[in-house]
Amino acid sequence: MYIEVNLKNQKLTAVDNNGCVVMDTLVSTARNGPGEIENSFCTPRGWHKIQAKIGKGEPENSVFRGRRTTGEIYTPEMKQQFPERDDWILTRIMWLSGLEPGKNRHGNVDTMRRFIYIHGCPDDDPMGIEGSAGCIKMRNRDVMELFDQVEPGTLVYITEGKDK
Repeated sequence: MYIEVNLKNQKLTAVDNNGCVVMDTLVSTARNGPGEIENSFCTPRGWHKIQAKIGKGEPENSVFRGRRTTGEIYTPEMKQQFPERDDWILTRIMWLSGLEPGKNRHGNVDTMRRFIYIHGCPDDDPMGIEGSAGCIKMRNRDVMELFDQVEPGTLVYITEGKDK
């Protein structure tokens, strides 16, 4: 299986080993657009792999901070209660690691050290438009489904959509 994230179309497509599309869904990538430099809050391009899966067995809408569950279950009221928590990380995390030295791996372009994930978000966050702090946000049900289909090492290609 491999995953393609198209930044232009704000879509994630998962393809199984037989070449069949098993998921095609809208996502939300960085509001700052594409880019690899640390602290840019951009979504990195190129080839990546899922380095780690976090959250197996946690309830839907589980809140994560620092890649650990807080014990909280997200509700819309929490968004009002904690306005400083701008980019909620919910339900599951698939932590990405870049595979292209100098582009998205090592130095100040290292995807993993930038803490770039595929993760769940509040269900009222809009999909199909740029809106994250650099990660790839998905609906919680979709991220749970994808999480169950992938393993660490699964390839992820993030493209601007111009080369495909």
